Amino acid sequence: EAIEQSFEGIVGVKFAYLDGTLEIMTISPEHEDTLSTIVRLLEVYMDELDIRFYKRGGPSLGSKELGARSELDQSYNLETKKPFPDLVIEVVFTSGGIDKLVGYQRMGVTEVWFWEDDVLDIYHLSGDSYSKVSNSELFSGLPLDIFKNYITYHDQYDAVKEFRAVLRQGG
Repeated sequence: EAIEQSFEGIVGVKFAYLDGTLEIMTISPEHEDTLSTIVRLLEVYMDELDIRFYKRGGPSLGSKELGARSELDQSYNLETKKPFPDLVIEVVFTSGGIDKLVGYQRMGVTEVWFWEDDVLDIYHLSGDSYSKVSNSELFSGLPLDIFKNYITYHDQYDAVKEFRAVLRQGG
């Protein structure tokens, strides 16, 4: 906590903590662009399918008692507000030494999406561990191939507009 406080007010720095190990990450403009594209596309999908969601943002999540805390990129509750998110989205440009899934498992996060090297990996909590899955169990109708293509599209505005059109056509 003292180290985090020394970075207070500095933009573009995130922290993750797991069992005594602190990871300090910097956030690049490319990271923010990619994250905002994923968020906009997912929210278009939820809007078009009338899925009730609550955007939690990227607050610090976890506690000393859990031995895990992380500043999220983005998170959502589905249907109702809850203490912990149903979905966490992480955009990874540099990998650290902390296994974030261990921390998210302790917090009971249902699904975690990692976007790294233009690949979307989805992990779903089953019992007390995560399984890598090929499709989101929270969004079983999400056309992932199309969704992923629009994440790397040349223009965010066009990607969102075209993705919405695809969904309206039965995507």
